[in-house]
Amino acid sequence: QQRHELEKAELAAAMLAEEYRAGIAEPAVHDLVEVVIGAAAVSQRFLQLQLGASKEVCALVTGSPVAVTGVENDAEEQAADRGVRYRVVLERSVLDQPHGITELSAALGREEQVRIVDRVPTKLVIADGSLALVPLTSRTSEPAALVVHASGLLELLSGLFESVWREALPVRLGPSGVTEQQPDGPDDTDLEVLSLLLAGLTDASVAKHLDLGLRTVQRRVKRLMELTGVTTRLQLGWHAYERGWVARERHG
Repeated sequence: QQRHELEKAELAAAMLAEEYRAGIAEPAVHDLVEVVIGAAAVSQRFLQLQLGASKEVCALVTGSPVAVTGVENDAEEQAADRGVRYRVVLERSVLDQPHGITELSAALGREEQVRIVDRVPTKLVIADGSLALVPLTSRTSEPAALVVHASGLLELLSGLFESVWREALPVRLGPSGVTEQQPDGPDDTDLEVLSLLLAGLTDASVAKHLDLGLRTVQRRVKRLMELTGVTTRLQLGWHAYERGWVARERHG
């Protein structure tokens, strides 16, 4: 009987140890999302998120700030001084705000990459691809936001940002005001490279045929993939046809 009880105790201890290890390895669901309530709390969390970034901050900015405004926030300057890269998409109405042009000028002065669209789907800030801040819509007057840690939801938010970023137009500020730059398209050599690749030639064969270096061909293909926002050459071929960069042969 004592031996039986001892075996049961050992089994229970093993199960508890396994549950403990699983608890350490996998964060609880409620640890993946924080709810922040109140303008001061949201603003403070926004500052912390930027100050804690070490590589990149991505942001979608609307023309109706509630808890966070660029004028009272110098975290971007501090982050830029540490070498943190910024990619920001502005809603067009941001430039109509009292300090809109001033803040755009300051951002471009920090060498931030800034693009513009008619409307962004939501305010959003993502730091290092591991932490995001997104506002909560509420019928009350008190601002609130979600802080999202690494999870499927964060991946979804990152995908949303990249989608908006690809469709937005780069902007620059000159003597004549804000200028929107149309994204660079492929040149004649790019189109030749694409046509030969789609015909089945290898990178080396394309390079030899066009009297280019192999690295030059690969670099051009990489730029075209970045331009179309794809990750595989198969996707690049599809986009090339859809955008009319290469002619689709019809066989009768």
